Amino acid sequence: MNYPFTLAAQSLTALPSGAIHWPAQNLLCVSDLHLGKSLRMARRGGSLLPPYEVTATLTKLDADITATGAKHILCLGDSFDDAQAETDLTPDHRIWLTRLMAGRAWTWIAGNHDPAPLTLGGTNKNEATIGPLTFRHIADPAQIHDISGHYHPKARLKTQSRPCFLLDKSRLIMPAYGTYTGGLWADDAAFKTLITPPAIAILTGSQCLALPLTSGSQTRRLR
Repeated sequence: MNYPFTLAAQSLTALPSGAIHWPAQNLLCVSDLHLGKSLRMARRGGSLLPPYEVTATLTKLDADITATGAKHILCLGDSFDDAQAETDLTPDHRIWLTRLMAGRAWTWIAGNHDPAPLTLGGTNKNEATIGPLTFRHIADPAQIHDISGHYHPKARLKTQSRPCFLLDKSRLIMPAYGTYTGGLWADDAAFKTLITPPAIAILTGSQCLALPLTSGSQTRRLR
């Protein structure tokens, strides 16, 4: 089940996958795919993770594009886990991503893990303003009406941890769309200057679930 909401008088929809659909702009927005994370960790001598995250993430993205029919895909930074991850794409994954991009406007926002991809086509930007909304990788507390990623917010419902959107009257912080991504709890101090009550956390998973994020007690319940 999706979760419709309004930001800057625009009607948007949070998808259970962690994407945002903006029907009026025929736009699908995703953040923090972190493609190639397992290979990056292996290169640097870290934990060895099964190298399936690119397939899992592209499968989810393919499904969201098909379901929404979006003609503009906007990736909010950290699309790749580091600069080398783009060149490390397998031929099959590169063909898959190229197919998804074909016939669509595709905007890459630069993140802190990766510069905007340079070899895949599309448009590379530091941020993008569409109508009253600005899309950037990291939220700017001095600005309003922005949609960003970076922090990978998450919350806990009963015993299960889920990535989540954080939404107040002036901004939206998106969950990480990719696989093998950690995150910050919804009540982390990093959000205190960014998310102002009344606010909600929109949990992802099999369906979107909105929970209030308006007081200390309610915040603790998310954990």
